[in-house]
Amino acid sequence: MYPLNTWYVAARSHEIGSTRPLGRRICNKAMAFFRQSSGQVAAVEDFCPHRGAPLSLGFVQGDTLVCGYHGLAMGGDGKTASMPCQRVRSFPAIASYPVHEAHGFVWVWPGHPSQADVALIPQFEWLGNPAFGYGGGLYHIGCDYRLMIDNLMDLTRETYVHSNSIGQKEIDEAPCQTRVAGDHVITERYMEGIEAPPFWQMALRLNGLPDDRPVDRWQICHFTPPSHVMIEVGVALAGNGGYHAPDAVKAASWVVDFITPETATSMHYFWGMARRFKPTDPELTEKIREGQGKIFAEDLEMLERQQKNLSAHPERKLLMLNIDAGGVQSRKVIDRWLAAEQGVVA
Repeated sequence: MYPLNTWYVAARSHEIGSTRPLGRRICNKAMAFFRQSSGQVAAVEDFCPHRGAPLSLGFVQGDTLVCGYHGLAMGGDGKTASMPCQRVRSFPAIASYPVHEAHGFVWVWPGHPSQADVALIPQFEWLGNPAFGYGGGLYHIGCDYRLMIDNLMDLTRETYVHSNSIGQKEIDEAPCQTRVAGDHVITERYMEGIEAPPFWQMALRLNGLPDDRPVDRWQICHFTPPSHVMIEVGVALAGNGGYHAPDAVKAASWVVDFITPETATSMHYFWGMARRFKPTDPELTEKIREGQGKIFAEDLEMLERQQKNLSAHPERKLLMLNIDAGGVQSRKVIDRWLAAEQGVVA
């Protein structure tokens, strides 16, 4: 269903404070995240070995996570540290998970700890780059994480789901092309001499550009495993080179989609936008974050209702069109990763 020997975004850094743990299920593994006295984040199985209580209902004390049921303290390595008036150091260890924190995100490796390598955490142009301004959020969505990948790798839906924000008929009319480079799937679409939709009109205004002139628009979707989708989007005043236009005449961004499976039919969706214009303007960051959050919220009901239909009719085969190529190829990459983990020749 989902690869385990890889890194997923587990949380945004600010979600994990210094006194209370964060409980989150990742790849169907219940985990408790907590910040130790050094500030470093640790992750252990959300299961107290004493009576099975969730450790995420406890509290942080020094370098330990204290169970809120009877006070048993667990270390970040999954070993029992202490318990008032009891001898518990012989308790068997619970699972612990490799964690790495960088650029406002906490990453976790749910598979074999011995295979975890921080060098395998993906690097993106915008991540930690001061030339970009970033704002984002988190949605919990009741659907298979692969449905979100399908959703993001085919932006034809924008004409219908997002008709009042980023959708327009020209998306339907412009052909999209999909290509695969190893495990990297790219689907791209370019539109020339069109009217900017409402969200991009706002972006042009916020970048000090006119919003009533024809623009060239682009959408370039990048899937990389296990489940990340980064989308280059933007508009440029028509006649200036489109995607390659100078920054002075365009509004360009990366749509950020970190998709983390929770269960077979639910996921954590870390969304955001990293923009290339006015990166240090906090008011602009908030305006764009608010606008993008509303756009993403429009997908929620569609995806959750889609999942209910698919769960009710597992025997029905879905139809595929050329616009589905990005999602189809992305799923093939995921299947190859799963086969490799299971030692199966794909």
